[in-house]
Amino acid sequence: MKIILLKDVAKLGKRYETKSVSDGHALNLLIPQGLAIIATTDAVKRIGVIKSKMEGESKVHEELLAQNIKSIEKVILEISGKANDKGHLFAGLHQEDIARELSIQSKIQVDPSFIQLAHPIKEVGEHTVDIKAGGKSAKLKVVVKKG
Repeated sequence: MKIILLKDVAKLGKRYETKSVSDGHALNLLIPQGLAIIATTDAVKRIGVIKSKMEGESKVHEELLAQNIKSIEKVILEISGKANDKGHLFAGLHQEDIARELSIQSKIQVDPSFIQLAHPIKEVGEHTVDIKAGGKSAKLKVVVKKG
């Protein structure tokens, strides 16, 4: 059965990709959980419009961020999280968390996909995070405190 993924699915594909999967997998898992829809011609057209709109918006965000990339280097982002006595965070900080805190603390909107993290931040202390957009890059200083 051909399906269109509505969300990223591990070991299957990324959002808005068209995939062929077994009928049982699609009907029992993917479609009921809202992870996919059946790939009819109408659905493919609708998803194509949504995908092109999102790509356009992403390009605009990238251009705006590229213009304002110098202002990011001046920001010191402070995030507090629950940690044990050794300084290990109970929940790691991901790109989405950093983007949300950057938006709240410094009013700079950054798409989480522009934040380069090899792995989530899981330690208390000072970290440097790369932000890349439009061929330009900046280093954001993130200070994680025990909270």
